[in-house]
Amino acid sequence: MTRPIGIDLFAGAGGLSLGFEQAGFDIVAAVDIDPIHSAAHKFNFPKCATVCKSVIDVTGDELRKRSGIGKRDIDVVIGGAPCQGFSMIGKRALDDSRNQLVHHYVRVVLELQPKYFVFENVKGLTVGKHRQFLQEIIEAFQKKGYDVEANYKVLNAADYGVPQDRRRLILMGARKGLRLPKYPDPLERATVRDAISDLPEAESFPDLWERDWTKAKYGKPTAYAAFLRGKKDDPADFSYRRRFDASLLTSSLLTVHTELSRSRFIATPPGDVEPVSRFKKLALDGICNTLRAGTASDRGAFTSPRPIHPTAPRVITVREAARLHSYPDWFRFHATKWHGFRQIGNSVPPMLARAVGAQIMKVLKKKPEKPSDTLDLGDQSLLSISMSDAAAMFGVSSTVIARRQRPLADGDGTASLTAL
Repeated sequence: MTRPIGIDLFAGAGGLSLGFEQAGFDIVAAVDIDPIHSAAHKFNFPKCATVCKSVIDVTGDELRKRSGIGKRDIDVVIGGAPCQGFSMIGKRALDDSRNQLVHHYVRVVLELQPKYFVFENVKGLTVGKHRQFLQEIIEAFQKKGYDVEANYKVLNAADYGVPQDRRRLILMGARKGLRLPKYPDPLERATVRDAISDLPEAESFPDLWERDWTKAKYGKPTAYAAFLRGKKDDPADFSYRRRFDASLLTSSLLTVHTELSRSRFIATPPGDVEPVSRFKKLALDGICNTLRAGTASDRGAFTSPRPIHPTAPRVITVREAARLHSYPDWFRFHATKWHGFRQIGNSVPPMLARAVGAQIMKVLKKKPEKPSDTLDLGDQSLLSISMSDAAAMFGVSSTVIARRQRPLADGDGTASLTAL
């Protein structure tokens, strides 16, 4: 069986990679500058070539070589480059050095000449002066043989089965002569209850104060949770099955809170924001607010506010966040909470990516097929690796991501973070 192939630029831990795999694509190469993200991608996608490098230093030829695809026609290139600066009067934003990542995204796509590309980004790119920058990106592709969907859309993950309010710009383009894909129609919505109600209460397991996994008994799953647990086959999921131990509760290292914080969490009505921490308390029948990554280590390594669990007096675990982001339970994140939340907060929810990927599959006129083989996940050490060891493994400088300073815990203990 030959599946259509794709390459993921700015892949992170792999939300877009997984969504497109679920839509029926084989992601053959994934590029990310961050060694910790790349290690998680390598663990979760054992068949994919993990390229830990800045996209600035990557060429189309190198990606063809590293992935072993040679001159094969690439069906899709996906990815979302961070945009940091906008043009001064008389200066093009695409020429601004702060936007060189976007410039190189365009360059690598044009070198690879895929049939389709998907550029995802923040919704802010569609408003005010930022729209001019978006127009420059569109024109750069149009000048080089691509048609681009000019009526671009911001899609909310909540409309595609993800129980989270998360809006992302999705820009799609096609090689001239090929049909442009349409935007996906909304699907049935899911709730916080659908996502996490079957998960065992993490604080019942003393192990989880010291490590991120334990043996546990799960509750009765909703349809949404049954798909993520691998208890039931999702008819719209064409990804490879992964071999994993379903009796483990993973990515669930606990956070220490003071009794005062806990009492405030209990007193906060579901759906409201706790006034001191400014954390939102989730409502079982609502959806989660946008899960954010927090700042990178070179900007203070601040943790983004984590939502309060709807029934327990604590913030949510990485696994609960993963469920609210539509990641399956076999998918693992770095064992530290800071990196784990960063990997989720930086990523596109797989079910949103899958809905977009399914539209590309349609215009390719390919019928997606579920592979018969089951993949073994990578080595467990990839999930607890330090930044310096991960950098050494990929042969990059350990300062490629500026070192994280360990912040002091606030009075709550809510900001106390596990050291690298």
